[in-house]
Amino acid sequence: MPCRRRTDMHLRLHTRHQNSAGERVRIVLNLKGIDYAYVAIESPHSETYRAINPQGLMPALEIDGQFVAQSIAIVELLEELFPEPSVFPEDPVTRARVRAFANLICADLHPLNNQRVRRYLADQVQATDSAVRDWYAHWIAETFTSLETEVALHPPTARYCFGDRPNFADACLVPQMANARRFDCDLSPYPNLIRIDAACQALDAFAKARPDRQPDAP
Repeated sequence: MPCRRRTDMHLRLHTRHQNSAGERVRIVLNLKGIDYAYVAIESPHSETYRAINPQGLMPALEIDGQFVAQSIAIVELLEELFPEPSVFPEDPVTRARVRAFANLICADLHPLNNQRVRRYLADQVQATDSAVRDWYAHWIAETFTSLETEVALHPPTARYCFGDRPNFADACLVPQMANARRFDCDLSPYPNLIRIDAACQALDAFAKARPDRQPDAP
């Protein structure tokens, strides 16, 4: 089926302000210049939201009454429906490396450190607050070391993760950097990640996606 023009489609993003998966989708929507409605979820555990997304995780993108969950699937759909401007490089190998970089965050790190895992560690495993924070910091260090090594392979003049134009890798990195700072993780071993994060934060597409800029922010 051919893609319809973006003006023919009505997009609604169901999420909350403090949700890094939702933030990465917001960044991509902004980078692509796609208009959408922000729908603040009162609780992801409510029957209303579970009817939209049975897993109860955020975000969920609604397109003309149809719902898609999981941030990577949402971004891939947006890329198919709104291919220009792309949030992936043209070169196939570099495009695959961007996906690999994104998956280090979205598939390897985020699932281990998200709120439901931390809550389980505290409530069911009886881990202390200090132990939970150590858990969080350990997986941040494991992943960020790999990410730092990856971006260090690029020319030092590259402004963003994979060149001079932000893409999906940057959209995944920035929210995760904010999460690491919230948990007081030591970011000094990752100067390239710090530099790239600062460059992204200066862009409207990233600034408008920040949690404190959302309608439901305290």
